[in-house]
Amino acid sequence: MPYAIPLWTPPSLPVVGSSDLFPVRRIFCVGRNYVEHQKEMGGDGREAPFFFIKSAHSLVALGGAVHYPAKTANYHYETEMVVALAKGGRRIDAKKANDLVFGYGVGLDMTRRDLQQWGKDHGRPWDFGKDFDEAAPCSALTPAARIGHPSKGAIVLSVNGKERQRADLSDMIWSVPEQIAYLSEYYTLEPGDLIFSGTPAGVGPVKPGDELEAHIDGVGELKVKVVPAL
Repeated sequence: MPYAIPLWTPPSLPVVGSSDLFPVRRIFCVGRNYVEHQKEMGGDGREAPFFFIKSAHSLVALGGAVHYPAKTANYHYETEMVVALAKGGRRIDAKKANDLVFGYGVGLDMTRRDLQQWGKDHGRPWDFGKDFDEAAPCSALTPAARIGHPSKGAIVLSVNGKERQRADLSDMIWSVPEQIAYLSEYYTLEPGDLIFSGTPAGVGPVKPGDELEAHIDGVGELKVKVVPAL
């Protein structure tokens, strides 16, 4: 059946070692999932996980140039391991959750922090702070068949050659299988869903001209340059 308007190209990510593309359906992001980041954002302890959503159309596959976004004066980086699901389901047992995972990547949960904070302060949704054009740069995906399911290893971000974030994947409060299990209690997870699994402490602002380089041991790296607003 024809569509009323031309169909857009589905958002997708390259796959390491393959010419195939991984089609992206939804992007779930977990908040405050590293102890030190939770502290810097005002949390304390192993709180129940919470999630927000970015549009798949906010992806910037392989990074590169990312425009400083509109309507913000406080634009932040958050480095995260990205989990790509090849299978879905509901009420997934955490012990079986890794069976859903296709592979892993390196992502940046870019944030209009001032708009996010305004929403919090006024009891409003803070989608404008998290879901906007080019808000989710992401590397190619490395299949789990190649690297297994990383639960430890350094996660690092440098800005203009200076290290700003460093932690270990083992510092996550909620592991990837636990995140999948929790989400599946609220959503029917689907093939193509991504999970941005949380950021370490050290988040901060960037401006046009800044160069960001993120790395996760055994997973990959991602380079982004912030360029002037459109």
